Amino acid sequence: MVDYGLREAAKLLRLAPGTIRRLIRAGFVSPSRGPRNAWRFSFRDLIVLRTAQSLVAANVSPRRVMRSIRELRRRLPSAMPLSGLNISAEGDHLVVGEGTARWHAESGQYLLRFHGNPADGSLRVMETRRREQLSSAADWFDRGAALEAADAEAALAAYEHALALEPGMPEAGINLGRLLHQLGRLTDAEQAYRGALRISGDDARLLYNLGLVLEDLGRREEAFNAYEAALRLNPRFADCCYNLALLSEALRKPREAIRYMAQYRRLLQSGK
Repeated sequence: MVDYGLREAAKLLRLAPGTIRRLIRAGFVSPSRGPRNAWRFSFRDLIVLRTAQSLVAANVSPRRVMRSIRELRRRLPSAMPLSGLNISAEGDHLVVGEGTARWHAESGQYLLRFHGNPADGSLRVMETRRREQLSSAADWFDRGAALEAADAEAALAAYEHALALEPGMPEAGINLGRLLHQLGRLTDAEQAYRGALRISGDDARLLYNLGLVLEDLGRREEAFNAYEAALRLNPRFADCCYNLALLSEALRKPREAIRYMAQYRRLLQSGK
């Protein structure tokens, strides 16, 4: 079975190693040990780490996070590309999107019904949708979050509807840009983040995500500036410090690299 080291896991999840260490200390995952006692992460570990971080960032209660993670770990398939799952909180449930299927992590109940014979490749998925009257930005945002796993284009349209109704809604701007980024539409993702920043004003999360896109576009100096702007708004943004340290090395700014890595380590030691 394929496993991953700490650096590989950090790169795949776009999380700083210190964030992963904090999630391990919190008991969300217990990776195995490899040569020289180094952590080795399974596919399940990566999914659990990504999910735990997302739920913690969304201020889901610790008790519910632990319960959901425990059940999710038990039900996850043993092998699947990391991009093959989408996990989000919807109402009172943690919902897992696996291809076109969607199921509750805590109960295992599927939200779709199936037609056909999987053995001969004729599987079709039929979803029963209730007629919805979507009138608010929050309604469209929730619809976008629910659609991401099954229909990315419909999810993008839903987030755009949310922003049309409430242009200053940073969560919709963040999700729109993130989904465009995941789809490889980097220029569109950059435009989404910049548009959200123009309308809603400076937001550390928007600036950080913009920095990620700019890095992938190869525009390191601009990414550096975006991370610095995010850090000015939120001086305890540890992942920002980590990315700035790495970028400083790439841009041959050794003093900045040392300073940001020191700041990153101080934040880890403070438990933030």
